[in-house]
Amino acid sequence: MTPHELSVVRQRLEAFAAEMFAPMARSDQRAKGATYLRGLLLDGRRKSMQPMAERLGVDHQGLQQFVTTSTWDTWAVRARLARCAIDLVKPVAWVVDDTGFSKDGTGSPCVARQYSGTLGKVANCQIGVSVHAVTDTASSPLDWRLFVPTSWNDEVADAATGSEVAARRDRCGIPDQERHRPKWMMAVEMLDALIEQGLRPPLVAADAAYGDSSQFRSALDERGIGYIVQVKGDALAHAPDVVAVQRVWSGRGRPPTRTGLRYPEGAVSLAEHVRAAGRDAAVSLSWREGSKGEMRSQFVFLRVRPAGHRVARDRDGTLPERWLIAQWPDDETAPVKYWLSSLPADTDPADLIRYGKIRWRIEHDYRELKTGLGLDHFEGRSWTGWHRHVTLVTAAHLFITMLRLDPKAAAPV
Repeated sequence: MTPHELSVVRQRLEAFAAEMFAPMARSDQRAKGATYLRGLLLDGRRKSMQPMAERLGVDHQGLQQFVTTSTWDTWAVRARLARCAIDLVKPVAWVVDDTGFSKDGTGSPCVARQYSGTLGKVANCQIGVSVHAVTDTASSPLDWRLFVPTSWNDEVADAATGSEVAARRDRCGIPDQERHRPKWMMAVEMLDALIEQGLRPPLVAADAAYGDSSQFRSALDERGIGYIVQVKGDALAHAPDVVAVQRVWSGRGRPPTRTGLRYPEGAVSLAEHVRAAGRDAAVSLSWREGSKGEMRSQFVFLRVRPAGHRVARDRDGTLPERWLIAQWPDDETAPVKYWLSSLPADTDPADLIRYGKIRWRIEHDYRELKTGLGLDHFEGRSWTGWHRHVTLVTAAHLFITMLRLDPKAAAPV
């Protein structure tokens, strides 16, 4: 926003900040929070503390102290933001994803040479895992976690290396309980935390980085959360009508290590299931209006039973039946995308495609959070500072979303 645009909505921003920052115990903390929001919203190339302070005409050390060493409860503020976002956006899905933060040097918490889908390569970066409330027209982050690479665990064989890592962790203020775990597990932790606040996803969508994990899908099943997730075509599944049989020990050799039902017929890849159905099984569907008109493609819809020893089984011991959806455009010789979904068997195919494609909003979020609001501009070197910065950027994004959805909004955004 320009200074004039910000002045037009100043009263609304102050009211919003007062409500969102109410969990902060002291009035000076709430005032600093409102100042930080103004700094994030004002136009400017960099949204790190010193450039923001210069544009605002305030002492940057005050902003730095507020973000890094002040005692306000980040999680209480984020919980309030999440409840407001759910009420505002009225999401049709929650989307799980992650984004990379390119960094120079090794001082930032959890920075490492690692693959980032955002950067499209292995690079020196941090990775943040996030959950967003989405519709086709609006979205807002609900929670964030900073991914801990294995190189930031100090339980290593080499005592000297372990001591060095422990020192790095101490300098960044990383809590002892924060250790490396898969991104899908961090996503489940966020879902659990939000559910504990009384917020429950209508369904969860994710890309193949999460959907390929049968443990992630099983965790959603255990919580009764419906999902539609992208997967790779080489994942294995049985046909829906395959019959499981009871495991029987012949009395010779070792007894089986697993009891219950087994599937005598070998599972085949999702790609093979779709090829067997053939291109004639594809139907043409559209999912939304894009900048160049209606977005439409051809899709195959099948029922399958995903296989694998980590796939959670139904109470009767059988593998659960799921939707397999494949996008197979007329001009392609093979499908280009695959999804698995636990939504009911009578779900409208048009809805399945709409939910499967709704992840596009997250790319929109990340782009705006970074280029417009400085999500990746934080230059501090503390664990607490990173989580506070992304929380305050989330607040700024939510305020902009509120203006967009309000037809009486007084300033262009």
